[in-house]
Amino acid sequence: MAGVNKVILVGNLGADPEVKYLEGDNVVANLSLATTEAYKDRSGNRVEQTEWHDLELWGQQAKIAEQYLKKGSQIYVEGKIKSDKWTDEQGQNRKKVRIRVLSFTMLGGKPEGMGPSSPQNSSPQSKPATAAAPSGSDKMVMDDADDDLPF
Repeated sequence: MAGVNKVILVGNLGADPEVKYLEGDNVVANLSLATTEAYKDRSGNRVEQTEWHDLELWGQQAKIAEQYLKKGSQIYVEGKIKSDKWTDEQGQNRKKVRIRVLSFTMLGGKPEGMGPSSPQNSSPQSKPATAAAPSGSDKMVMDDADDDLPF
């Protein structure tokens, strides 16, 4: 039986994209994405839990990320889990897990610093050239404020 390796995330960037131009016109962008869940604990107190995800984008997606994404930008991401294993200089086994982005959609408003006079503002914020909105929707809205689940 074949397996499935698919990840869907909606969150905010923790920093501007780190973009590297490699040999042969290859481009890679690394992003840090925060996803936050909110729920009420058994005492009725609201609890927020944030997870950080390392994202990796290649090619045209990396160029779009460099041009349009900034710290705080909200994005919808579809991708797959990738992991690297190596032995460091001290002989310790290390592992890094990241999300290889297959498509993404920019959500929310324009990031600060991208006003109407900005030349980078030539493309609509919510629809990049490389990604489509999920299932006929331009934006995905998640409101966990009324969620009483204990997990």
